[in-house]
Amino acid sequence: MRNSTKLILLSVATLAIIALFLGKGLDAYNYRFFLSRRIPKVLAILLAATAISWSSLVFQTVTNNRILTPSILGFDSLYVMIQVLLVVLAGSLSPLVIQPMLNFSVTTAIMAGLSLSLFAWYFYGKQRDLFSLLLIGIICSSLFSSVTGFFTMVIDPSEFMAIQASMFASFNNVNGALVYWAIAPMLLCLALLLKLAPKLDVLWLGPDNATSLGINVRKLTLQIMALVSVLISVATALVGPVLFFGLIVVSLTRQLFNSYQHRLLLPASSALAAFLLLTGQWIVENLMAFETTISVIINFVGGSYFLLLLARNKVN
Repeated sequence: MRNSTKLILLSVATLAIIALFLGKGLDAYNYRFFLSRRIPKVLAILLAATAISWSSLVFQTVTNNRILTPSILGFDSLYVMIQVLLVVLAGSLSPLVIQPMLNFSVTTAIMAGLSLSLFAWYFYGKQRDLFSLLLIGIICSSLFSSVTGFFTMVIDPSEFMAIQASMFASFNNVNGALVYWAIAPMLLCLALLLKLAPKLDVLWLGPDNATSLGINVRKLTLQIMALVSVLISVATALVGPVLFFGLIVVSLTRQLFNSYQHRLLLPASSALAAFLLLTGQWIVENLMAFETTISVIINFVGGSYFLLLLARNKVN
């Protein structure tokens, strides 16, 4: 089957699950109420799915590794730490905590600023390799988790309740205003990534080959990492940390679409990510009656899949 046909079928399946998600139980009397709650949730899922899948795909291209994702650098741990520190420093009743728009803006700015600083410092160095990147990510993630664990143990239990929801990804209580506000920066980043897609095709050949073909690898890497920082920051601040999801989506996309062209892989990964997230959320709401969250399912499946990939690479 041709890749274009696969993409069309995947897009149709995604549109079908969107229609099922939006249309379940609607009638002439309740459609306004349910659609006002479901449309922001669907948009949040689509934005998060696209941001996570695109950032993971291009991150693997830059690092030339099919197992790494931006979560290895501790983005999820950084988000939770920021939420804890805001409560500790400003209090659980501070506008920085209780006002969604202000909290979203501050969290996104801090995450993007710190990640950009890290990438600029790392990639401007004379020596850069995969192992040092992994080491930096592990150290940062461990540091952020340790700070979070310390402050969650010493703060008041009532204040801990204010941040408990931020520790897990959830689409059940998405703020509609945040979703619409996040569309503009997301679309800008996605447009820039599409513009850089041909260069990413060359970069996938390796930095040495890309350099010999006229690609400024250092400049391109910094551009990609800047866009990845913004995408991950916006997605995490919007729906919370989603560990392993990018790894699952990108790996499945590369298996389904045996291609190196990012102009195909990028939309394919976003369609697959949206389909998986929407299907998972529908199962959580209708089959599991909200007894769990989608992040628990993603972490379980993603962790098992990650171990499978490690075992497969070791065998090969």
